[in-house]
Amino acid sequence: MQGLLPNSLAKKILNIGPKALSQPLALIPFSLKADLLKRILTLMLAEQAKDDELEFLQDRWVAIEVEDLALTFEVSYNGSWLVRSLQNAEVTFKSDSKALLLVAAAKEDPDTLFFQRKLSIEGDTELGLEVKNLLLGVEFDSMPTAISTAVTKLAEALQSVQKSAELQVA
Repeated sequence: MQGLLPNSLAKKILNIGPKALSQPLALIPFSLKADLLKRILTLMLAEQAKDDELEFLQDRWVAIEVEDLALTFEVSYNGSWLVRSLQNAEVTFKSDSKALLLVAAAKEDPDTLFFQRKLSIEGDTELGLEVKNLLLGVEFDSMPTAISTAVTKLAEALQSVQKSAELQVA
């Protein structure tokens, strides 16, 4: 088990990391965050947009709340991605950054996180299932290399730290 962090340090990293990120993130104007989110969604879901698989999102809003980063926003798709601050979404996905990173990297299944109460889906259940199925259908390898590599490396580092935090001190 070489390379693993001591249990107490791993737990501190898991608790402090998101808090350390949330403060500078709060200083970034929402318009800049929204522009970045639009670009990421455009890259990640380009194939689905080309295949008209995003029509179910037309004039419908999905909220994402990343609780430990105090990041909330709503997205919709009407030929291009729309991102706005939290208003009146039909369905809301809530989780922490760690769980969402693992889902994005295809290292964790959203259903598993839902049943472990690490992912909450509130509101229009049908729309929530369509979004979940859309995300499960994303071919991670089809994303731009820089994004897939960065997400994969971050998820692997997170899993390593989580594994260290879970180990019991003998």
